[in-house]
Formats: sequence, C-alpha cells, structure tokens
Amino acid sequence: MQDDIESLRRILAENRVIAMVGLSADWFRPSYFAAKYLLEHGYTVIPVNPKYGEILGQRCYKSLREIPVKVDVVDVFRKTEDVMPIAEDAIAIGAKVLWQQIGVKNLDAARKAEAAGLQTVVDRCMKIEHGRLFGGLNWVGVNTRVISAKRPRWLAY
Repeated sequence: MQDDIESLRRILAENRVIAMVGLSADWFRPSYFAAKYLLEHGYTVIPVNPKYGEILGQRCYKSLREIPVKVDVVDVFRKTEDVMPIAEDAIAIGAKVLWQQIGVKNLDAARKAEAAGLQTVVDRCMKIEHGRLFGGLNWVGVNTRVISAKRPRWLAY
C-alpha cells in the first residue's frame, strides 16, 4: 500500500481520470466536496452511483464496467465490506490505482488489487492529500508534515 509522501504525490500527479464509486449528489456529503475540489483542480471525475443520472454536471454510471473511457483511479466512498467487488471491477477495467477513502479499510481487497498490479491507498482522502501535497494547506497554517528544502519535481517554472 502506498502511504508515503512521494508515492501519494506521484499517484496524484500522474493519474487524472478518477471514477468515484459511491459519489453522492447531496452537496453536504464528503464525496461531493471531494469531487468538486478535484474537478476544480483539473481532474476528470466520473461518478459511479446507480441512484443518479448526473452529479456535478458529469454523467453518472451504474458500475465501473459501464464507463467507456480509461480510468486511472477508482476512488471508493463505500462501506469497507462493499469494497471487494469494486476492487474486482477496478482490476477488470484496467485501473491503475484503488483508493479507499478515510474510514474505508478493506485490506483483503487492497491485497487482491496489488496482486493484479494496481497501486493501493487505504484510509486516506484524495482531496485532503491533494490539498496537503499540492494545494497550499500550509499557507493557511495547517501543519502538513511535509518539510523540504528541495524544489518539488511537480513544480514547473
């Protein structure tokens, strides 16, 4: 599982198409905040939730297997016990990363995804990690625990 700063930074920098499984259309849900943030930061977000036709102006799909484009990251906003079939679908569609959100910790699904060649992240939020590593949370006084005198490779001048 990838949880070190360099791995998280690389995953967020190199993977731009995110299928969000369990994304809610309710503005007050954490998944909605995360999707909105990622869209505003240049990511393509594909909602996966059979309850909706569209979320945040993006067409919503009933399952990962219905998505007609290549998906880089499968971001899971579902209960821990619901992750295994999602991991199997992520493998089937050729995703690169299985990302389980904060509070979602299906280690068996993570191991299965890793055995199939996917990178995995468990119990972390893409929005929070992006803000911590790229978005300037430190500028507003948040201790991001990322200290370096080196210019980051992702920073282009």
